[in-house]
Amino acid sequence: MLDRGQGRLAAVLLLPAALVVFGVVIYPVLRTILISFFEVNSTVATSTPFVGLRNYLDIAGDAQFWSTIWRTLYFTVVSTGLELTFGLGLALLLNARLRMRWLFRAVVVLPWALPTVVNGAMWRGVLNAQYGSLNALLTQLGLLHEYKSWLGTPFAALNMLVVADVWKNTSLVAFFLLAGLQTIPAELYESARVDGAGWLRSFRSITLPLLLPSVSIVLILRTIEAFKVFDLVYVLTGGGPANGTQTIAFFAYAQAFSDQRLGYGSALADVIVVCILALTAIYLRMLRRTEMSLL
Repeated sequence: MLDRGQGRLAAVLLLPAALVVFGVVIYPVLRTILISFFEVNSTVATSTPFVGLRNYLDIAGDAQFWSTIWRTLYFTVVSTGLELTFGLGLALLLNARLRMRWLFRAVVVLPWALPTVVNGAMWRGVLNAQYGSLNALLTQLGLLHEYKSWLGTPFAALNMLVVADVWKNTSLVAFFLLAGLQTIPAELYESARVDGAGWLRSFRSITLPLLLPSVSIVLILRTIEAFKVFDLVYVLTGGGPANGTQTIAFFAYAQAFSDQRLGYGSALADVIVVCILALTAIYLRMLRRTEMSLL
């Protein structure tokens, strides 16, 4: 038990961190929730009438909102699934006993080390319809007869966003899973080999069940990050063409700051938080069921 002096000292030491958390996290969240109940059409508006739940009702009837939701879900599911698949394969490779393994690990981490804005600018150059390196490479290999506009149609541009996101974040997923792989005792694999189990049986019976905690962390983190993606969209496509790559976070930004509908944008931000919580809960429930079935 802490005496009063130690308790006061602990409170004093925690006070600066608590103030920072309140100023950076709690206050903006509460302020966003408050603004969502008002009609705020300018950052310097003198009149902000209370509208109650009207902004949320407008969201429910906004066809553009539902389009961005499905688009965001597509981006989230596809990019997270590919990152988990490629990341697991990369983690297994990096966990193998290879010569100069440290060098491979250093190279793999480079894409993730790039800032997202730099990553978006790089891929914008790679995918450029006139001088992009991807068109040049495919043309020289004879796979294309003429340059292609990779960002010219909404669905193609959305898939290019997925490619850029997967290229950057697969290494992060790989290192999370690599950390999980290194906690699995080698004796389990030796016992499995003695019992005549092959690589596939060992992976299904040992690696996958023991790696599920790491997989759950990766899925939750990457789902949250992918669902609220903004900077990659802003730099690479700007939400175009024809708003075909607008995600929910970009849509909220456009409504709040480009269209000056701050109340509506704040309501959209609250909806994003609820959607992320719902997706996280679904992932945890699915993983819990999978883990129970493997036991």
